[in-house]
Amino acid sequence: QVSFVESGGGLVQPGGSLRLSCAASGFSFSSYAMSWYRQVPGKERELVAVVSVGGRTTTYTSAVKGRFTISRDDAKNMVDLQMNNLKYEDTAVYYCRRRRSGEIVRADSWGQGTQVTVSS
Repeated sequence: QVSFVESGGGLVQPGGSLRLSCAASGFSFSSYAMSWYRQVPGKERELVAVVSVGGRTTTYTSAVKGRFTISRDDAKNMVDLQMNNLKYEDTAVYYCRRRRSGEIVRADSWGQGTQVTVSS
């Protein structure tokens, strides 16, 4: 069974940093691109970052470019999101998912996510 377990969220002041981790299981991790999404209550989930198979290519939504870094460890089946210079608008629940052909694998379910709150 495919699963994603996100961790590392918390309360941080503006300008601070957090590192999120996602432990994936139930599939051949190294064969898939991986992504981080975030969601604010009442809004649609937003794609934040994608890392390609092998990790050589990363893409980011414009709002986080230069501040967030996505990385993967195929030996541990994990994908991380390093978030620096956090802003109030980064407050959200963050999720990871695998991707194929440019979109999430729809048969998979969302994990529980990890809450990031940026507040002074």
